[in-house]
Amino acid sequence: MSTAKLKEMWKKDYFQTAIMIVVIVMAVLVLWFGSQAFLGTSNPVLAVASGSMHLPKGTVDDGWSQPFARTLRIGDLIIVQGVRPEDIYAAPYNESGRSGDILVFRAIGSDELIVHRAVGKIVEPNGTIEFITQGDANIGPGPYSPTPAENVIGKVVMRIPWFGHLALFMREGSAIYLVLALIILLIIVEFAIPALRNRKTDSEPKNMEVKNYD
Repeated sequence: MSTAKLKEMWKKDYFQTAIMIVVIVMAVLVLWFGSQAFLGTSNPVLAVASGSMHLPKGTVDDGWSQPFARTLRIGDLIIVQGVRPEDIYAAPYNESGRSGDILVFRAIGSDELIVHRAVGKIVEPNGTIEFITQGDANIGPGPYSPTPAENVIGKVVMRIPWFGHLALFMREGSAIYLVLALIILLIIVEFAIPALRNRKTDSEPKNMEVKNYD
C-alpha cells in the first residue's frame, strides 16, 4: 500500500477510531501479561467478593466504609505477587503487630479462588508444606483443612479500596448487556451520525444561480 493511500485513509474518522481501538486493546494485553511476568503469578489483579476477611459474621460488609483498614473488604482490588512457600509468614491477625501473609489460593478439588490469611504453617518431614488459612472474620479455632503449597497463587501485596466493585459488577449477567449497549451507542456516535450528516449535505440542491454582472 502506497504512502499516499495510507495518508488518505488516515483522514477518515472510522480509520482513526479503529486504530485507537487496536492501540487500547494492545496496551491492555501488554499491561496484563507484563504484570503476570513481573509479579510472577497468573492472577496478578483480583477483586474481593467475600466479606470473610473483615467484620464479624452476621454483619453487613458494604465495602465502602473504612477503606484503609488493615484487612480486606468486599470491593477491594488486590495486587497479588507470586511467592515461594518457604517465604510465606504465617500468624493470626494481630491488630498491633505483624500478621500472617494474606494468601490467594485455589480451593482443594476446585478452581475457585479464595483469599484468606495464613495463620499456621505445617512442614512435613519430606519437605511438603501446607498452610492453615483463616478469614479475619472467622474467629475461632476451626477446624480448618490445610491448603497444599502448590494451591497457593500468591500473596496480597497491595489493596486498592472500592475499585474492585467494577470487576464484581462485570460478573453479573446484566452488566454484559450494558456493555453491549455502550458499544452500540459508541458506534452510532462515531459512524452512523457523521454518515447521515454527510448524506444530508450531499443531497441538498446546489445553488445554480448565475449572476449577470453587466
